[in-house]
Amino acid sequence: MSDMETLSYELLKKKNFHGYLLEKGTAPVRLLQFGEGNFLRAFVDYWFDVANEKAGWNGKIALVQPIPQGLTRQINAQEGLYTLYLRGSENGKRIDRKRVISAVDACYNPYEPDDWQRILSIAESPDLEYIASNTTEAGIVYDASCRFEDAPPRSFPAKLAVLLHHRFQAGQAAPVILSCELIDDNGRVLRDTVLRHAEDWKLGEDFRRYLAQECLFCSTLVDRIVPGRIGDPAVSAQMDEENGYADELKDVSEVFGVWYIEGPVSLEERLPFRRASLNVHVVPEVSPYKKRKVRILNGAHTGFVPGAYLAGFDIVRDCMKNEVIHGFMNKLLFDEVIPVLPLDEEDCRQFAAAVTDRFSNPFIDHSLLSISLNSTSKWKTRNLPSLLEYTEMAGRLPEALCMGFAAYIAFYSTELLRLDENGLTARRPAGDEYVIRDDDWVLDFYWSRRTASDEALVHDVLSCEKMWGQDLTKLPGLEKTLCTGLALIRRDGAEAAFASLL
Repeated sequence: MSDMETLSYELLKKKNFHGYLLEKGTAPVRLLQFGEGNFLRAFVDYWFDVANEKAGWNGKIALVQPIPQGLTRQINAQEGLYTLYLRGSENGKRIDRKRVISAVDACYNPYEPDDWQRILSIAESPDLEYIASNTTEAGIVYDASCRFEDAPPRSFPAKLAVLLHHRFQAGQAAPVILSCELIDDNGRVLRDTVLRHAEDWKLGEDFRRYLAQECLFCSTLVDRIVPGRIGDPAVSAQMDEENGYADELKDVSEVFGVWYIEGPVSLEERLPFRRASLNVHVVPEVSPYKKRKVRILNGAHTGFVPGAYLAGFDIVRDCMKNEVIHGFMNKLLFDEVIPVLPLDEEDCRQFAAAVTDRFSNPFIDHSLLSISLNSTSKWKTRNLPSLLEYTEMAGRLPEALCMGFAAYIAFYSTELLRLDENGLTARRPAGDEYVIRDDDWVLDFYWSRRTASDEALVHDVLSCEKMWGQDLTKLPGLEKTLCTGLALIRRDGAEAAFASLL
């Protein structure tokens, strides 16, 4: 770190900073947030910061470090301030802008006794309205070893149960809880886990009723790519030089962001986001929007990446510059995926159009090999449902999805060299080696068939119910179509195979 002064309110005043700031001590803590990492700071804290500026929300956020190691010291050293870089592409134009986030009041480490008491005090405050969390997929778990007397309990749901009980005993209104963990029905699962602790700890029927009927546990769907902190020290130092302050907490996200919150219509008015014209929406249920994201955004990745990698591409952005790969992706999305989704078609088409901008982000080198991790289960959840539903709706197989399926098989079976603790090593047509990473049984499956004919391989893949939950050889024409596609990929290359459909 250079001799440059650390980011602070006083330093920004000295530098005649002209951006928006909500001064420290001028607004109450209205949101308690479990999680202080890059994602929440670039997503939830960003939305509320803009709501302060655009909608007069006038609220501060108290962060809670969910595990013993975290960023509490760094956040408090900067008075909660940090610079968020919003970088990407909008309507084909390069976007690079930044914002100093001033919504964060402070961060607390609950594993420090004084901090745990401060967190309990915040929970009892009449100013508190919201609790948000992203404690990773492993965060919402029931831990029977947690006790009410622990200070704090180890798991996030147990901590939340204690905090809500303190709030209940203080006679304060029930909060809105916004769960951002990447699991299905995150809000409902969190509520049920908290209720289970209340039951085990015998905290009383009135408190359980408070949890079940008054606290609003909202399932939410979050969508924003957050690469996070600057990895290159030289780049980070250059940013500090341009800003005129040292910032250990610089965060980077794509420009695009959308947040769907499951709740009653009245919640839309209560939350400050609509008044700030932000891309945050209260909906009756988030599951259709999750399906849209999984089928379109994630399904696009899984649909074209194996073939694109075999064709010699390494990062997503370069694929978007190639007419064939980009055209193949659009055919897959617009002709085959969107027609079977249970949402407004124009809305889905706009979401899919934004995918090109997101995949073209000039600031994110998104590796195809990293996307290819666990492609088997990804194909099952992201792409297979579209293939099956399209076939049922149209009475014929979808060409692009089938070619993508054939490319997935080719990716897992092109000149297999060895299987070891690192994964399954193969060689792509250009001659360089690559490592396939998936469940051990999947890698064993392909390795054991490395000398099989393509026809036998396709038959074995499609008939493997452990992979797909069903025997796909029973779908008329699929086996023959995949054999034809795989033969084309082997003979002419994946790019030519994709081009044959355009």
